[in-house]
Amino acid sequence: MNSKKLVVIGGGAAGFFCAVNAARMNPLLKVFIAEKGGSVLQKVKVSGGGRCNVTHACFDIDEMAKCYPRGERFMKKAFHQFFTTDTIDWFEKRGVSLKTEEDGRMFPHSNSSQTIIDCLMKEMNRYKVELQLYHSVEKIQPIINGFNVSFKNGEIVQADFVVIACGGFQKIIQFDWLNNLSLKIEKPVPSLFTFNFPKHPLNNLMGIAAPNSSIKIVGIKFLSEGPILITHWGLSGPAVLRLSAFAARDLEKLNYKFSVIINWCTEFNEQSFVKQIHEQRKLFPAKKPSNGNFSGVASRLWEFILLQSGVSDSNKWSDLTNATINKLAKNCCAFEMFAEGKTAFKEEFVSAGGISLSEVDANTMMSKKYPGLYFGGEILDVDGITGGYNFQNAWTSGFVAAKSIVKYFV
Repeated sequence: MNSKKLVVIGGGAAGFFCAVNAARMNPLLKVFIAEKGGSVLQKVKVSGGGRCNVTHACFDIDEMAKCYPRGERFMKKAFHQFFTTDTIDWFEKRGVSLKTEEDGRMFPHSNSSQTIIDCLMKEMNRYKVELQLYHSVEKIQPIINGFNVSFKNGEIVQADFVVIACGGFQKIIQFDWLNNLSLKIEKPVPSLFTFNFPKHPLNNLMGIAAPNSSIKIVGIKFLSEGPILITHWGLSGPAVLRLSAFAARDLEKLNYKFSVIINWCTEFNEQSFVKQIHEQRKLFPAKKPSNGNFSGVASRLWEFILLQSGVSDSNKWSDLTNATINKLAKNCCAFEMFAEGKTAFKEEFVSAGGISLSEVDANTMMSKKYPGLYFGGEILDVDGITGGYNFQNAWTSGFVAAKSIVKYFV
């Protein structure tokens, strides 16, 4: 059988995973990774604070798929071919065991992303995948039984298969090199970002976390629960990042100016909080609210909420009027803030948008228009919330593409 050539565009997680698995599954396949920069696997390197959040310990396909604001149904199909269990098994068979943290994120036991990088590089060398740095693609031209891949340095490579796995783009103009293929592309907008509240007094509490919180955007249906972190510019933490992902397109339309409502202690709602205050007044009328924090929030946040509600250090529970009690309940369980802008979550920058999923077969990752052209990772209009979901998309789409290419080869 004659050998055939696969060109993988992009030296990130999806590109590498596709390349090494395709080369492993069919040694007759000549595999090249073309990376426009001078280094590879950069997002793997910085993810999780340099530890690499490889995947998430979710072992139910339906539940896992719900963590993709764009691509839920698409990923649900793909997961039947390569899921979190397969990711864990794949790395463990190559000497990289993973551990699960309390929030479900999975990291290598070494606590170093270099472990993942070394594993992938070892596979690349073992299966003789050729890596070409500073190779920026200018155009992909379909030809009979393949493609001509033109690079900006003037080189043209004829390939039987091409995988586009060059990561997500921030601007629609960055897709121009694909114009000749007439692919439908969804406009990229930021996902996974923090909310800015310029000069808000809450920002003075930077560093304080509210672990059992919820946050929703006024006028939009999305609500997110989980830890919220107060920063010097506004709000971050898993609940905020998750909300930014699901509401990414809505917030872009609002030009990132919107109101949020926060419940700092989801054990209560406004009504049950009022009831609890009346209970405090009955049992401890002479006690000061400043010394009677029953909410479970951090003491400094409790002090802030009391101050915002007009409760002074000298007030006793018995001093509080019904109006003050209602205000205190609102500030604890329905605290409203107006956001003006966003800040990129640099550790795990993700864009919503990319190659429309209507263009791609979820069972193969192959283009519906061009046999032999595949896609993997964030170039697709698939993005997950924070917690290892975007890497799982990379491993899944990369593997499914590799499997399809090898099957197509036969």
